[in-house]
Parts: sequence; structure tokens; C-alpha cells
Amino acid sequence: MNAFTFYSPTFFDFGENAERQTGELVRRFGGSHVLLVYGGGSVKRNGAYDAVTDSLRAAGIPWDELSGVQPNPRSGLVYQGIDLCRRVGADFLLAIGGGSAIDTAKAIAFGAPYNGDFWDIFTGKAKLEACMPVGVVLTIAAAGSEGSNSCVITQENGAFKWGSPKSDLIRPRFAVMNPRYTCTLPPFQTACGAADMMSHIMERYFSNTPDVGLTDRLCEALLKTVIAAAPRALANPDDIAARADLMWTSTLAHNNSVGIGREQDWASHQMEHELSALYDCAHGAGLAVVTPAWMEYVMSHDVSRFARFAVNVFGAEMDYAVPERTAREGIRRLRVFFHELGLPATLAEIGGREEDIPVMVERRKQKPNGFPFGGFVKIGPDDMAAILRLCVK
Repeated sequence: MNAFTFYSPTFFDFGENAERQTGELVRRFGGSHVLLVYGGGSVKRNGAYDAVTDSLRAAGIPWDELSGVQPNPRSGLVYQGIDLCRRVGADFLLAIGGGSAIDTAKAIAFGAPYNGDFWDIFTGKAKLEACMPVGVVLTIAAAGSEGSNSCVITQENGAFKWGSPKSDLIRPRFAVMNPRYTCTLPPFQTACGAADMMSHIMERYFSNTPDVGLTDRLCEALLKTVIAAAPRALANPDDIAARADLMWTSTLAHNNSVGIGREQDWASHQMEHELSALYDCAHGAGLAVVTPAWMEYVMSHDVSRFARFAVNVFGAEMDYAVPERTAREGIRRLRVFFHELGLPATLAEIGGREEDIPVMVERRKQKPNGFPFGGFVKIGPDDMAAILRLCVK
């Protein structure tokens, strides 16, 4: 295990009716005027919006609103939010929803104190040195942004989907988590969330760092939890126990508690960002396409690691004579699991085209330090193109 520092200061309030404490939590963490950030009508239909605003009203906390957050959150709304935040004098960002709402709130939170274009922080032109406090009322189990130290925004001027620098400054001060609000999610969104959190775990699990037995086992436990809970949630959307397992797994998958002390990969995420920037597909759907293809491409780097994944996560039988067979079986079972959840398996199923592969590679080159990327296996331009071609079949 490598040396590490770990700081995860988010206060989590998990369970039935947790959202009733939102107003008091805002006040506890220094907020006196909230900018509420959310998407469309879902948070109003499921009751989360009313519960949160009732709680703010009871705590005597005024608020203004920024709605219209979309999947693959856009820079345009961030610019609007920064301007609104400054105009109304908000001192606290409160996101209701999932990763898109949270990431939008985070970008506004560090963009508002910065005297310049918030995108400068994404490009490295400026450092992330100040950030307004952010709180979360989670209604989608997927991205793990409620406990993470980063955010991802699509810059509409060029359609670049990039992640922010990692900083504990942007970890939410609190996250209110009532799994009941995830019961009304459409099945496809639930499935995409499962793929997203599994990918967050696997980006850490496939590592070159030796002697990481503890975090290996934690990763495997979380992956097995998703494999057990996601089909139950799809079969019975009101299965609150399954919804609770998925919601807490989404947090543990991405607050880095299973990634500390080990080299991490993130190649699948980097490639998927190009897919969802170009095709505006759901992030989890893109990951369901690209992650198994990445696995197939890099498996020979450490066959034993993939064989362990097959045995300990999917219950495959170990073939000691030909471990590669076991490794391939694990990848096959992951593909089958994604298929059973109703997720896409090919580029065409997310609206992609083989002829766009060179375009995506070129767009990746425009990112600072764009190539090589990946910790488990370094991915260059030719490798990225080859992996994306595996997504065509």
C-alpha cells in the first residue's frame, strides 16, 4: 500500500425524512442565503423540492433558484449561476438531484469567487483557491459527487467535457440522503447509475499497486452489492433496501475510501467523456460500452487481476491451467450484467459511429496533458482508437 493522506469532511444525513433537516444543516454550515440548483420537474414530482424548501422556510433561510440542469451539465448554466449568485448575494449552494446538479453547483461555487472565466480552472490557467460552501440533497444514486472532490462540466464552446482539478475545497459540506427519492427514477436511469458507480470502483480496483488487500476486498464488496441490488431495484422500484444499498454504495464508490493507498486508472472515464461530449449520451450508458472494451484491450497486462475480478466479484470458477479463460469470463459476465440491466453494449446503441473515432482522439489531444492517460496501462492515441473500435462490434 502506498502512503496517502485522506480527508473527507462531508456530513452525511442518511435515511427516511432526512431532507427535513436541510435548513438547519445549511445554517449549521454557515449559509444564510441559498442558491438552489436543480434540473427539471422530477424533484417537484417526487416531493423533494417541496420538502427542502419547507425546511429552508422553517429555518428562516431565503433562497433563489437556478433550474434547468441537464445530464452532462453545461457551462452555460454555470455562467448563469455565477451571475445570479453574485447578483442576489447568495453565500451557499444547495443542489437537489444527482451528479449533474451537484457538479453544476460545485462549478458555480468555485466560479463565483474567481475574478475571471471559471473554465480557466479546468484548463489550468488558474488555480482553484476559493470555493463557496455546497450542500446536497441527493435524489439519484450514481455519480458519487455528493462525497467527491471533483466535478465534470461540458464546455459548450467546443463541446469539451472535462473534469475539474481535484480539491477538498469542493467536497460538499453535507449530503442529505433519503433513498425513498430514488424510487421514482426511470429504469434506464437506475441502470446507468449502477454502471457509473461500478466504474468508479473498477477505476480503483484495476491497479498496479501491490499489497492492497484491504481496499481490494472493499472494492469487491461494493461491486457485489451493486450486482445484487440493481436487479432488485429494477424488478421492484419500491424496494427501499435495494435503493438504500445503491445510494450508499454510490458514495463509497467515489469518496475515495476504496482508492486510497493505491494507483488508480481512470482511462475508461477519460474515453467516455469524449463519447458523451460528442453524442450527449448518459454517462453510465457510455461507461457500459467503453469499460468492457478497455478491459478486453488491457487484460494481458495483468491476467491474474482480471481472473480475481471474475472469481471474487462474479463467482466464476478459477481455471488454474489457463487463467486467461477465467479473466475473459469475468469480462463476459460484466457485459451480460450490463445487458440484463438494459444498458447499451456498442457505439451504435448510443448514437455513435466508427468514423467519429479519429474525431474523439483528436479532441482528447486538445486537453492539457491529454495523452497518455490511465494508471493501470498507459493509453496513447492509437490505443484509444483501438479500444473505441472494440466498441463497434
